[in-house]
Amino acid sequence: MRFLLATLLTGLLAYFAGLLLPWWVLAVIAFAVAALLPQRLLPAFLSGFLGVFLMWSFVAAWIDIKNGSLLSHKIAQLLPLGGSSVLLVLVSALVGGLVGGFAAMSGASLRQPAR
Repeated sequence: MRFLLATLLTGLLAYFAGLLLPWWVLAVIAFAVAALLPQRLLPAFLSGFLGVFLMWSFVAAWIDIKNGSLLSHKIAQLLPLGGSSVLLVLVSALVGGLVGGFAAMSGASLRQPAR
């Protein structure tokens, strides 16, 4: 239950904060959510990763659909993605998910006792 709550909080707070603040605020939010909701390191990483990955992939896909894949197709041609805008959305969501996951793991490590 705590895992699901942390995942939803991370995704929703990162989405709403991302409307007004820079992209990196998702790391601060994942860190804070994991620091406030006690979890072990692996579930904290997974909740931060999934929350940001799902949020970022939905937002990127929505923007991609709204502009007819014009920009993403051109960027995907520059990168070794074969011009696939879907792969570009997944790669960018993976990068965002890793940022959120490592930030959440860092936040959860504050609650772990020193060994």
